[in-house]
Amino acid sequence: MAARPGPPPPAAALRLDKWLFVARFFRSRAAAAAAVAAGRVRLNGLRIDKPARQVAPGDTLTLVHAGRVRVVRVLALGLRRGTTAEAATLWRDLDAPDPSQAPVLE
Repeated sequence: MAARPGPPPPAAALRLDKWLFVARFFRSRAAAAAAVAAGRVRLNGLRIDKPARQVAPGDTLTLVHAGRVRVVRVLALGLRRGTTAEAATLWRDLDAPDPSQAPVLE
């Protein structure tokens, strides 16, 4: 009897447009692809205009999102578009203030 195949191994990289969709930066993959094609996304400081460009954990993305420039680090790839809480585990906002550096009010 043949063994049932297990889940596929995790990918080392994912298409940029798909990652932006899974991480909930855009409502559709087509909108993510259009933003990339319009040059509104940079990958590790380089302007990217191909939605099929591969993104991997550790990469830094700079993108125009919701009317402001966001700088995020890719922490994980994600396999599907899940909840907002799941999507938040895929990236870290590099522009957000560090809570440990908050001023002490006396």
